[in-house]
Amino acid sequence: MWFCFVWKCIGVIKWEIMRNRIKVERAEKDVTQQQLAEAVGVSRQTIVAVEKGRFLPSTPLALKIARYFGKPVESIFILEDND
Repeated sequence: MWFCFVWKCIGVIKWEIMRNRIKVERAEKDVTQQQLAEAVGVSRQTIVAVEKGRFLPSTPLALKIARYFGKPVESIFILEDND
């Protein structure tokens, strides 16, 4: 990992991106955002934010979503790096 300071840059910062398949999974099961939100105990706005990648779910929430769809968490949430 590299560190950048205001006066000197020692390298490049690496970040990771997490995509998800929630919208696809919902479509396959014909489930609305509201229905999913109620099933996992969050607001519809939280589901919207997670679907659009604006919010990273907590581990318990990611596990609840995966369990709801009956799939491993790794098939719903895909971790990518910037390399």
